[in-house]
Order: sequence, then C-alpha cells, then structure tokens
Amino acid sequence: MLKITSKQADKVHRLVKDCCANCDKDGNCILLDDGEGHRCVQLISIYGIYCNYFKNAVLPSDQELFEQIKKQNKLK
Repeated sequence: MLKITSKQADKVHRLVKDCCANCDKDGNCILLDDGEGHRCVQLISIYGIYCNYFKNAVLPSDQELFEQIKKQNKLK
C-alpha cells in the first residue's frame, strides 16, 4: 500500500474515473465482478493506494502525482 494525502486522494479518484479501464460508469471494479457490483477500492480509499492495477497502469499517467507519492513513500 502507498500512503496518500486527502488532496492526493481527490486526484487519484479523478484518475480512476477518467483513466482506469477496470472502473465502470457506476464506479464498480470489473476485476472484482463476481456477478454483483463491487465498488472500486480506490474510489472509497482516502488514505492509500491499494489497487495494484491502478498503481502500475493508471497512476504513472499523472507523472507529477506519481512522483509526489513515490517520494513521500520513499520509493525510487
């Protein structure tokens, strides 16, 4: 898990809605679909990044936010 601030959480939520291929129009995660809708983990999280798909495939699309989060989590 990568820790994020509340200000970063707003940007993360926007990225999920705009760019995540696994988030449907209702905010449900297609990867978690088992016949019932399951809310996207990133849309309900305000303290961290829990979704590996988001972290690896979507977050890098906002280079500035990505660098901020990596720096505060002491990642290279």
